[in-house]
Amino acid sequence: MKPSANRVARAAATIADPRWAAVLAHDASADGSFYYSVASTGVYCRPSCASRPARPENVRFHTCREDAEQAGFRPCKRCRPELPPRAERDAEMVAAACRRIEQDDAAPSLAQLAADAGLSPYHFHRMFRNATGVTPRQYAAARRAARLRQQLTDGASVTAAIFEAGYHASSRFYEQADAVLGMTASRYRAGGTAAEIRFALGQCRLGAILVAQSARGICAITLGDDPETLLRELQDRFPQAELIGGDAGFEQTVARVVGFIEAAGAGPALELPLDVRGTAFQQRVWQALRDIPPGQTASYAEIAQRIGAPRAVRAVAGACAANLLAVAIPCHRVVRSDGGLSGYRWGVERKRALLDAEARARAEPSAA
Repeated sequence: MKPSANRVARAAATIADPRWAAVLAHDASADGSFYYSVASTGVYCRPSCASRPARPENVRFHTCREDAEQAGFRPCKRCRPELPPRAERDAEMVAAACRRIEQDDAAPSLAQLAADAGLSPYHFHRMFRNATGVTPRQYAAARRAARLRQQLTDGASVTAAIFEAGYHASSRFYEQADAVLGMTASRYRAGGTAAEIRFALGQCRLGAILVAQSARGICAITLGDDPETLLRELQDRFPQAELIGGDAGFEQTVARVVGFIEAAGAGPALELPLDVRGTAFQQRVWQALRDIPPGQTASYAEIAQRIGAPRAVRAVAGACAANLLAVAIPCHRVVRSDGGLSGYRWGVERKRALLDAEARARAEPSAA
């Protein structure tokens, strides 16, 4: 028996509807924009439902859950369309876990966090890393380090700050002091007292430039219109450090940085020892930025994908904004998904100038 004309028409209408392609692709990005019901089963689903697609003649589309329920359909037990989208629920669970990590004196174990979320440790660990870009352990360590820095800044004794921050033994802290603070705790508490930072000011085609170097390596490369403003910013960052004008040897380092900028990335890579301090997530982002070749760009979403944290796009943007090493860590090579230029710590026009110069330098060899 041939299918009725009515069934054929319903199937054709479903297939012609662009929402059907999203259903066939189990497209999670379409969740919340519409729902679909299946007459043969009496249920309605979200587009990402993992169930095998129904026959198109049995499918109806709905703009909201209420519309599907008023039509007599019940929620699918597999995709749970009556609940918030999975990404939203995951984000809420991760946010709750972050709050617990921040509030507990002792960092909760992975098993405890997973139990709170009602997930296995494996699935919770993966979900947390996808959302934040770091593991729960790394997040706890970063929060503990932040508490320590705040305690020391507020004037607490070194011993009190160590235990208030959540380190259960001072020996554990001292093993990590250099990575956490970049100097001894007592020196950090005093605002960098006795720390020596060499600096030099110069000019490049992007305006004024300041390069500063600690005992560990280059700790700042900043750009601006006014050299004095750049120097004041350095003084504010290290209020008690001893700032020393660069000697002839350090001037050569500055010349290398300026030369790198002038060459628009076409010259040798800027291989300098960098004093890069940041959270575990920031350091992963900064390394991904250094992997972008001159003359090329990547979107914030692409960087998030490359570091294994596809949902952490906003955190990637935050890590770019926290970068203090202009050009050496090329955050100017990160653009919006549509290719547009977004904010840049040293001005969007400088970002455009850097990208234009790199593009020209990359095109010149092929043109020749």
